[in-house]
Amino acid sequence: MRASRLHPFGSSDGFSTSLEANGENGPDAGFTLIELLVALMIFAMLASAGVLLLGNSVSAQAQIKARLDDMAAVQRAGGALAGDLGQAVPRITRTESGTLAPAFWANGEGEGQPVMQFVRGGWDNLGDLPRPSLQKIEYWVRQGRLERRSYAQLDGAAGDEPAALLDNVEAVVLKFRDAQGKWRDDWTPTQPDLLPRAVEMVLTRTGEPPVTLRFLVAPGPVEKPIVEGATGA
Repeated sequence: MRASRLHPFGSSDGFSTSLEANGENGPDAGFTLIELLVALMIFAMLASAGVLLLGNSVSAQAQIKARLDDMAAVQRAGGALAGDLGQAVPRITRTESGTLAPAFWANGEGEGQPVMQFVRGGWDNLGDLPRPSLQKIEYWVRQGRLERRSYAQLDGAAGDEPAALLDNVEAVVLKFRDAQGKWRDDWTPTQPDLLPRAVEMVLTRTGEPPVTLRFLVAPGPVEKPIVEGATGA
């Protein structure tokens, strides 16, 4: 009987079995093309979701910042109004043309005149300048802005450059509380030195809901009763 010839490294069947045992041709040899495509698709979806989430977060932060800035501007304007009206004094003045102006004057029509004009006290004079402690104040609504204008002199002088308090103003509606506690749409007192007890301002701005602000006015003189049948001397 002729002996079979042996392969120097053993039989081919044994070598194949050894490779399979080591896992080189098994299911753990690597990722298939389909598996790679699925993994890339999942990664792309996660990356897109992350970018979208980041974009929404940045947009939300920008909107919140704009809203906070807007609220701060309204609060600053309200603070200026509260400070001025809270120190109003019953002082009759003269305009630049020399005509007399009542202690408190309001206008609700057009941009050619201020919406409010009055005199306030408590004007600090840290530099000891030759000026009174009183200051005439005007509030205007012009070209979509709420402006504050002050006068260094009360009678006949030109005003300073107005300072813008709020932008994008569409309308300002005022009401005035009289001594009887009634709210009035206009201020036409029987005496030129009378002041309202309080002022309500409804402020409407572009793209924003109306904001209602109310301010107390410093106490003024009491309205004198009208005596029927009285005649002058």
